Amino acid sequence: MQPAPAVAQEFDIVLKPVAHPELGDIRIDENLFAIGRTEPPFDAYPPELVADLSRRHARIFSEYGAVYIADLGSKNGTTVNGVNIRQKTSRLQDGDEIGFSGELTYKVQLGARTDAPRRAAKVVSLTLTPRRDDAGLQPIVVTQFPFLISKADTTFSRYKSEHPHQVNYISRRHAHLFLKGGQPYVEDLGSTNGTFVAEKRLDEHAVPLKDGDVLAFGGHHFVYTVSLQTQEAELDPTITKLSQAVRKGAAEKNTFDVDKTTFVAAADSFLDIFCVDRAQPQDDELNDEAAKQADDPGKESGGRARGRFSIFAAELMQAFGGGEKGAFKRPLRWGALFLAALAVFAGALYLRQAPEGRLKELVADGDYPRAAEVADRYLKDDPDNAEVRALATEALLKAGVPQWAASLKARDFARADAALADMKRLGTHNADVQPLLKQLEWMDGLEKFVLGRGGPDAPIRLYADEERIRTLLKRWDEDTQGHQRSFATISSYVPAFRDPYAGALSHLRKLQSDDAVYSAAIERLKTTIASALNEVRPEELDAVLKEYAEKYPRIGGLDVVRQDLRSYTAILKHARERNLGPLVTQAAAAKFATPPFQARFRALQASPLFPPPDVMQQYQAVSIAWRSGDTERAFAGLQKMASGPWGEAASRELAHKKAIADQFAQLRKTRGSAGFDERLLAFYGSLDPGEDGYFARAVEPDVTANRGKAIARAQELLNRAQLSWKQYRDNGPIEGDQRLESKISGKYRRQAQLLSGAEAAARQGMLVYAQLKMEQPADGRKLRDDINAEAEQQRKALQELRNVLAPNLLKSKLELLGEQNDGNQRQPTQAAD
Repeated sequence: MQPAPAVAQEFDIVLKPVAHPELGDIRIDENLFAIGRTEPPFDAYPPELVADLSRRHARIFSEYGAVYIADLGSKNGTTVNGVNIRQKTSRLQDGDEIGFSGELTYKVQLGARTDAPRRAAKVVSLTLTPRRDDAGLQPIVVTQFPFLISKADTTFSRYKSEHPHQVNYISRRHAHLFLKGGQPYVEDLGSTNGTFVAEKRLDEHAVPLKDGDVLAFGGHHFVYTVSLQTQEAELDPTITKLSQAVRKGAAEKNTFDVDKTTFVAAADSFLDIFCVDRAQPQDDELNDEAAKQADDPGKESGGRARGRFSIFAAELMQAFGGGEKGAFKRPLRWGALFLAALAVFAGALYLRQAPEGRLKELVADGDYPRAAEVADRYLKDDPDNAEVRALATEALLKAGVPQWAASLKARDFARADAALADMKRLGTHNADVQPLLKQLEWMDGLEKFVLGRGGPDAPIRLYADEERIRTLLKRWDEDTQGHQRSFATISSYVPAFRDPYAGALSHLRKLQSDDAVYSAAIERLKTTIASALNEVRPEELDAVLKEYAEKYPRIGGLDVVRQDLRSYTAILKHARERNLGPLVTQAAAAKFATPPFQARFRALQASPLFPPPDVMQQYQAVSIAWRSGDTERAFAGLQKMASGPWGEAASRELAHKKAIADQFAQLRKTRGSAGFDERLLAFYGSLDPGEDGYFARAVEPDVTANRGKAIARAQELLNRAQLSWKQYRDNGPIEGDQRLESKISGKYRRQAQLLSGAEAAARQGMLVYAQLKMEQPADGRKLRDDINAEAEQQRKALQELRNVLAPNLLKSKLELLGEQNDGNQRQPTQAAD
């Protein structure tokens, strides 16, 4: 809030209607103007124009040499230049356009007031005399307006120890007294338990007060009789002359003891009266004796927060009156003299103590969010005020840390982030709180990491967690003592913080232990993986991954690495063997999840082993035609590719696809003939479900009709695989000396054929179950996996001899072992007999 000038500028305010010029201008010559559907002149408008206007919609007021508009929580909003101020206060400038509920819009015209309007008489003070003699209440003399009725003010909070419930029936922003046309008015601010004049509860309207009125706040305890002291308008309106010209008879009516009277000589600010903190929860007790609360949803009570100049005046009166707000004993006529004589000293006292006094009051009252907001504004102008920084730190931590810690405990990380962001906003200008917020941010990241992955004992995911662990520990190690001091400071303000702090330290120790054991192992594993891929030896990694899984059971993500390894190995094999169809199909579907395999796949695509982009595109067109059953277009596409750099591979693919098409045509011709079932199942079992899907769907009805025979065929294939596998093991596996032979011996040939035959039969038998959409038998899966493991081991052992054996010999020996079974591999055209 900006301080008021020495002499407040008064304004002529004109609201010129924009959307409905026929309504006429609104001229405001008071410091406070009410906007609502039951307030003049809006109550005379056509009903359709004010239907969306709330009863307590907004207020326009002028003070401190400026004009402001405050939205009071209206249903349909208040806008300034098209921006919804959303229950906030905004300063108005000449030419601004304001709107209410979308229907009523006005252009603001501001002009300096040259001649103040003359009034018949003006109230210079208002006295509230307690109606009850047994309640121990003091009379209240209000000499400055507006005056906020608030349980946070010492005027009423002094009774809290004797009458706690009665004080709590008053809201933080309960009501306010103000002058309009020189006469006093009272307006309820949406209090919980109401404001009453002559035992009638006020609604949305401000009502004038006159001598003898009975005014009550919150029920039947704080009840007063109103008496007014007026001054004729022609007198010079200073405090001294106003006090001297009190209407005759007023003094006689007020026979109270001045030593036991509360003198309110400091005006509140309209800015503070209408800047309601909507986030502050309502904590007023409900007084059953009070009348039913008004139903305007825009009403809401809040805490009292005086303006800076209000604090100035209050503390000035305290300084002159012995330190007590209610101990101002000197007659009012000496007030101006003391004000003039001690203005410089009091100003210095105010500038030094006002922020601290206001913040102490808010903090003592537990209004920490409001205190933090106010403190940040003070520190923006005076960042070196150590006492304000200390109060700001206390208020900010007490306002934000409990909600932040509760959100972390509930694993509501989005809400925790929002709470931390709000604390950062409130601590923008507070240098003391910045290191504390950095510690909270570190703890937020620690808890989010630990809890987000399943707790401190959760696996450490390879290529995902190790870097995060290293970063968290590094920040702790860089300033361990600083962390501990900061957390101790936060705990001193918010004792409940010790529990989440202890939990964070427990998680930290666990991460330090994991870093010493698992992080080092993970780094070694990552180095091994990168080295094997760079040297094109991916086949070595299966054993390495198995070893690490056994030695370090809390390393997570190994399954993801294995999947990447399988995909990359299959693609690399097809690239080396120039198997165009499987290579293009698997490369297009590949989605590598780990960085080293992503990098190696990109390198493979850029190497001569991989088809260039135009070849990939040409074959993808062939694949689309083939899968849709357009065999002629597929054949034509492959024939065009036969003359290119991958011509040999395209020719092999063309021969394979023609064989499938010929078999399909032959099946259709011989349907129903002897041996058809055998040929059908052999053909069906040889198809690749993805690439050859058109032909699989075409024969599926016949396969379904022969389901029993198909299952028998599958079982027969598995039995054949079992027999060949037994013979292979009985003869003994292929040994190293057989692999090193300079020619293909009879023993190697027999064993290789047994192994490859067992592998092909097991694969085809299990494929029938898959194509029939039946659950595969467990013993069949184990048989297939055992055979595949041995066959793959023999292929890898041969590949390791590629620098020893002649290329043609190596190729022949590999061909005897058959094609690798990788799950996405094209099956042989002919079934094994």
